[in-house]
Amino acid sequence: MRPIWTGAIGFGLVNIPVKLYSATQSSSLDFDMLDSKDLSNIRFQRINENSGKVVEWSNIVKGYKLEDKYVVLTDKDFEAASAKKSKVIEITDFVDEAEIDTIYYDTPYYLEPEKNGARAYALLRDALVKTNKVGVGTYVLRNKESLALIKPHEEVIVLNKIRFAEEVRDHKELTVPEKTKANSKELDLAISLIDQLSEKFDLATFKDSYTESLLNVIKAKAKGAKITSPEMKVVHTKTDDLMAQLKASLGTKKKKAS
Repeated sequence: MRPIWTGAIGFGLVNIPVKLYSATQSSSLDFDMLDSKDLSNIRFQRINENSGKVVEWSNIVKGYKLEDKYVVLTDKDFEAASAKKSKVIEITDFVDEAEIDTIYYDTPYYLEPEKNGARAYALLRDALVKTNKVGVGTYVLRNKESLALIKPHEEVIVLNKIRFAEEVRDHKELTVPEKTKANSKELDLAISLIDQLSEKFDLATFKDSYTESLLNVIKAKAKGAKITSPEMKVVHTKTDDLMAQLKASLGTKKKKAS
């Protein structure tokens, strides 16, 4: 893996030099866009809207429109906004992870210590494990300040980017049922159904079956097989009786994740 950022974790007066790596990878298939006439690859170009000519990456700059005029910014200008923040993941608080709703979670990254930071890295990791706490702080990546959750994952420290409160839309714009007292019998059956389907979470039991099936379709089509797709229908329940649906659900065998 190649690091996408180098800097340090600020932990009180302790400074831990680290490298940041992407912790995830896509499981989907990589498709190319082709011309249907001759299956040639489609190329995307950066066109100057005035001249109509292609612009090379080396000639492209970033600009912000201020009072009808563009102000061009360089990497040094971005760093000048906050030179310290652009190089330091500053932990300002330690909290219980359960206090952070999963709606705020965004992208996970691995943190690897530089050789001279290994001891301090291990200290922070082990202290987080012992206290059952996670660190919260800010950092700058790709010219944008972000909020980070710092937590141990096995032997590595993970930085999980989390969203600022203003980045999450207000759900009050949606039309949802008001909070009312549920029918006690229906609630008891719903809890029984949850209990019936409850087990210890094992991520390994969940597979990306769609990508696998799609690859099988591609291979079959490459061999000249005729591809037929099943008719998909939205199946509605035969009754609006919620109690009847819950009782029928309890009578079915538990399905394993595929």
